[in-house]
Amino acid sequence: MKKVAIHNLGCKVNSYEAESMEQMLRAAGYSIVPFDENVPADVYIINTCSVTNIADRKSRQMLHKAKKMNPDAIVVAAGCYVQSDSEGVQKDEAVDLVLGNNCKINIVEALENYAADHESHISVLDLSVKQPYEELEIDKVSEHTRAYIKIQDGCNQFCSYCIIPYTRGRIRSRELDDILKEVHRLADNGYQEIVLTGIHLTSYGVDNQKGSLLEVISRIHEIEGVKRIRLGSLEPRVVTEEFVSALAAMEKVCPHFHLSLQSGCDSVLKRMNRKYTTAEYEEGCRILRKYFNNPAITTDVIVGFPQETEEEFETTYDFVKRIHFYEMHVFKYSRRKGTVADKMDGQVDEKIKTQRSGCLLALEKEMSAAYRKESLGQTMQVLIEEKMTYNGTDYMAGYTKNYIRVLVPVSDRMTEAAVNTIVNVNCKQITEDELYIIGELS
Repeated sequence: MKKVAIHNLGCKVNSYEAESMEQMLRAAGYSIVPFDENVPADVYIINTCSVTNIADRKSRQMLHKAKKMNPDAIVVAAGCYVQSDSEGVQKDEAVDLVLGNNCKINIVEALENYAADHESHISVLDLSVKQPYEELEIDKVSEHTRAYIKIQDGCNQFCSYCIIPYTRGRIRSRELDDILKEVHRLADNGYQEIVLTGIHLTSYGVDNQKGSLLEVISRIHEIEGVKRIRLGSLEPRVVTEEFVSALAAMEKVCPHFHLSLQSGCDSVLKRMNRKYTTAEYEEGCRILRKYFNNPAITTDVIVGFPQETEEEFETTYDFVKRIHFYEMHVFKYSRRKGTVADKMDGQVDEKIKTQRSGCLLALEKEMSAAYRKESLGQTMQVLIEEKMTYNGTDYMAGYTKNYIRVLVPVSDRMTEAAVNTIVNVNCKQITEDELYIIGELS
């Protein structure tokens, strides 16, 4: 039985695809082992990322690390870095097999072909032309309680800073029946929370006119065993009265919405080639708060985008403060070869990016703590996920529907048997670092 080690880089879509490859390999008789230099493998699969130049570098490093761990092993480069620099990957002596996006479903066949002739095999599709949706699937995932499932691939947005439309291709939606079959299997295997994800989730159904994101959510809501439905990143334009009112009528939908912002300044959004204004974004947040009681709204913000002035940054700062996000992921703009923004004049000095990032991170910490404190005194449903130790005390930890991490002290009533159960917890106090809520069973 050959041993395979898989190392995944990047987003939740990549994680899903890595889980699917693992499942196919197990079914074909391979043994899955950790990606660890102390556990030699016969095959190493690096599921690469290419969202930034740094991600490219990390992908190369992991490919070389794999070959170093076992020079006789088959090293497979898969995914986005393969698409962004196919020529460079093919020249890399550490790489034996190359599988681009939309080719991961062929992992078992590719390994068998290599074993037969030991010739380097390259499978890279031209994703600039329309391709079918790659029908990967899973029955189980590494997490015990929630399952991320991919329902969409590709992106047509072409934001000026982003390489993803080139590495993932045009939008492609998964068939609704296949999604529902997978969710049924996952529910039968005990997963209570389903997280819908995609490269551009909002585009689901646009390419094939066979359904909509709302229809997917509604049909999953009917499946017995699914207790929670959580959504991946959404574009602001999907947040309409019709969409949100329909979500609010489905009790399984988690009141946790990640609305991608990137900048709180209209002039910067225009340079980024984002397809909305700050006024439209703010209206979306208003609609969410109209239909959901204190929903957790999270976002991403890029600082130091080319030509960003101090005034533009201050406009962003004031905007995110007014919206008052629960969590905010702050990124310093990173030049990405092959994008429009990489060629723009007015690249911002790294020190200025760091200073602006620090300002937003400090604000994020303040807003996030304030949101968590609002749960104190409430009884909330918590899906218990794991046992953890915090400041020397053992707790069972899990998340509320609005994605607050809650810790309950281990006791006779709260043991490891509680993993994958939903319990009612009285929220008593916030931890000193303001990251968690400590509660007790109600």
